[in-house]
Amino acid sequence: MTLLQVMPDDAPDRVLLRTRDEKEIDHTLRECSVRLRRWPVRGTVEPGTTADELIDRYRSEVDELCAREGLRLVDAVQFHPEDTPGWREHAAKAREVFLEEHRHSEDEVRFFAQGVGCFYLHVGSRVYAVVCEAGDLLSVPAGTTHWFDMGPRPEFCAVRFFERENGWIGDFTGDPIARHFPRLDALLAGSCE
Repeated sequence: MTLLQVMPDDAPDRVLLRTRDEKEIDHTLRECSVRLRRWPVRGTVEPGTTADELIDRYRSEVDELCAREGLRLVDAVQFHPEDTPGWREHAAKAREVFLEEHRHSEDEVRFFAQGVGCFYLHVGSRVYAVVCEAGDLLSVPAGTTHWFDMGPRPEFCAVRFFERENGWIGDFTGDPIARHFPRLDALLAGSCE
């Protein structure tokens, strides 16, 4: 189940809200123009599943979302440590890049078919840590500063949606803010009141 933790951007150890309540998460994220929806999960994604095979599992949802929101490009990213030679080095490099605050020129739209990852949204004077799990479809508005943590041992499969070929390119802010906030593993280890 999705987890949302909200913290002041200048006090990462102070929790303003921590919840798994879907209605509370929806209400809180809508105030930031962020949408979190749920799609049905259609089975386990085994290592070796191609991006096309994964996308085809969700073809009706993918086509409907693309038509409604003007999304033209769809791909999938997968990380299975057991199936990835040199996964520790690859994961460390990727994690280092994604843990830097950045923004995109178009909405960031991701569907988690399997596994877990955390989007940290820096909106106003708050940071919204959204731990996404299988079935979560997150849409973050263009220009929203954020970073992403896939954890120290990433294992996830996500379908990514884009309007343009280069829509995924990040504009990095250079702000070291992400270094001060709890990582995905710490968020998952915390208790939810």
